[in-house]
Amino acid sequence: MNLLSYKLNSLDLEKNTLRKKYKTLRESLPEETIEELSLQLANTALKLPIWDKTYYHLFLPIQHKKEVNTEYLMHILQGKDKSIVVPKADFATGGMIHILLQENTVLKASAYGIPEPVSGIEIALQTLEIVFVPLLSFDTKGNRIGYGKGFYDRFLASCKPETIFIGLSLFEPEQKLPSEETDIPLHFCVTPTEIFSF
Repeated sequence: MNLLSYKLNSLDLEKNTLRKKYKTLRESLPEETIEELSLQLANTALKLPIWDKTYYHLFLPIQHKKEVNTEYLMHILQGKDKSIVVPKADFATGGMIHILLQENTVLKASAYGIPEPVSGIEIALQTLEIVFVPLLSFDTKGNRIGYGKGFYDRFLASCKPETIFIGLSLFEPEQKLPSEETDIPLHFCVTPTEIFSF
């Protein structure tokens, strides 16, 4: 085994250990706590310097994975009359398309439990100004660890340079996460009590 593949293997190992840690932490939280923390997080997000934009990309939570409930953020965006765009994943290609959320948009849980629009108006990546990013963990430099499928890494890498990436986390940051050159760092991360800026 050469040095590079050894480094990659130890990096994967480290990331997988952290994934397990944060999945376990999430699983230990009761549903009511997730709701309370998600509401606090949405209120904290109001202090972000981003509310003058038009197109906001928002992930919808996978309930059984106890993700941040983004409905509270959605209500804020709707109240501010913003255009909300939601992703639809294609596990065959590893890509996503991005659909404008409208009053008549029908959402249906995918085979992976992800609420997704059945159909709708597709929005070009270059239109997106703000992207709220799901994650399991983040660090004080803006690195994040997701589920490891790479959907968001590919998506964020394709956005225009001035798009702002905002992680949403129920937990505080790690000091330093294992990262690779291809990882796309966040600009901000919001927790229930604080905004981290990178």
